[in-house]
Amino acid sequence: MSYHSFLWEQHQIEWDLRRPTCMIKTTTTVAIVSDTHGYLDPRIADIIKQSDIAIHAGDIGDASILEAMQPKTGQIFAVTGNNDHHVFWPSSQSDTLKTIPLIAKLDLPGGRITIEHGDRHDMFKPDHQSLRNAFPDSRLVIYGHTHKMVIDNQTRPWVANPGAAGSTRTHGGPSCLLLTASESEWEIESIRFDSLT
Repeated sequence: MSYHSFLWEQHQIEWDLRRPTCMIKTTTTVAIVSDTHGYLDPRIADIIKQSDIAIHAGDIGDASILEAMQPKTGQIFAVTGNNDHHVFWPSSQSDTLKTIPLIAKLDLPGGRITIEHGDRHDMFKPDHQSLRNAFPDSRLVIYGHTHKMVIDNQTRPWVANPGAAGSTRTHGGPSCLLLTASESEWEIESIRFDSLT
């Protein structure tokens, strides 16, 4: 399984009744998660299955999490977090861990997403302006680390954190973000579930 690969686009055909032509509408849905720490909430796994692409913004915890992430295209863009270290992962997964980068970029219709865990931009509360300055060519910067969901879309690049998609410090329940991207419009939906415990 590849944890970062090329872009796949979902094509939807729309007929324009005023003209005898067919227009192709290109949209991509991206499920965005972070901070699973070895456990992916099954309800969030279901959202990933309905999405075209999946992103994990670090503190994965175990290769089985990436295997449980099954977007329609099989494309997963993952980065390591401060807890994704060979000391914390099973030794049998060290080769997998070595393939996961610190930073990943994904080009979508309408712009680029850059993903990093965020702890390099302040260990306690990653600074949004620092993330914007680091990745000015992006439309959206995704980070994790704080386990707190946030969507900061007041200026570009947008900065967003999906919160924690597992059971550790979820701040109100496991959460994720769902991005719908086209050439003309991007929309981010926040999703939170009640804790199972």
